[in-house]
Amino acid sequence: MKSTVGLDANALRSLQANASADPRAAIKETAKQFEALFMQQLMKSMRQATMSSGMLDNSGTQMGTELLDTQFAQKLTGLPGGLSAQIARQLEQQLNGKVAATTAPAAQAAGAAGAQVWNRLPGASRAQDFVARHNTAAEQAEAETGIPAAFILSQAAHESGWGQREIKNADGSSSHNVFGIKAGTSWKGAVTEVTTTEYVNGQPQKVKAKFRAYATPEDAFRDYANLIKNSPRYAKVVEQGGTAQGFAVNLQRAGYATDPAYAAKLGRVINTTLRLQRTLTA
Repeated sequence: MKSTVGLDANALRSLQANASADPRAAIKETAKQFEALFMQQLMKSMRQATMSSGMLDNSGTQMGTELLDTQFAQKLTGLPGGLSAQIARQLEQQLNGKVAATTAPAAQAAGAAGAQVWNRLPGASRAQDFVARHNTAAEQAEAETGIPAAFILSQAAHESGWGQREIKNADGSSSHNVFGIKAGTSWKGAVTEVTTTEYVNGQPQKVKAKFRAYATPEDAFRDYANLIKNSPRYAKVVEQGGTAQGFAVNLQRAGYATDPAYAAKLGRVINTTLRLQRTLTA
């Protein structure tokens, strides 16, 4: 089975389809997916714990470092004696050394082991709750735009910090604007004004900006789908939104966010969401 570690929504479908033909290989591939996620989280934590000089730090070097860490994590995944080998061995022991005739036992066992790895990661419970809470709304947005629900969920997660940094109204209540959509002159709905970070010439600056406010999170997902589907500005996002790279890169090119590292950051969240969904659907 070909390794599918990477930012592709088809990876999950491919893994599920191939499991019926070769459940043992599916177990090994699932184990590798979770090891890659674990390594990425580990390297991220190591970077955060390292004191930075600040002399050469900017959005460009940050993006380069993040991409390099992703490549390191993938290179370190699947090595003999590594975490994925331990997970795969445990699964095969649970199956008494035999591969079941159907995919259900293998998929359930792989999901259980993957969940054990995921649950050890920082913020795992928060991320699981976010996906479970908004999955239906994301699927409805997928039906409207053709963009995979996992990508839409990932953008909402990135913009809102998995629901922990949702934009607030003046009274402290949630605006439910999980996508960080600003309120332009054409917006006739409710508005909230907050301080946000914008990048000017590659440098972050704090500015006051007006954002759309919604009655429910579902309203936010519907408005997002309408914006992406009907605005000529995001035509490329819809056309090439079937892959994580096409989705993230074209969002940045269309000016959805001013952060020059937006595509790379969103790509990592998509990778996390795809792997998380495997644990929830196994």
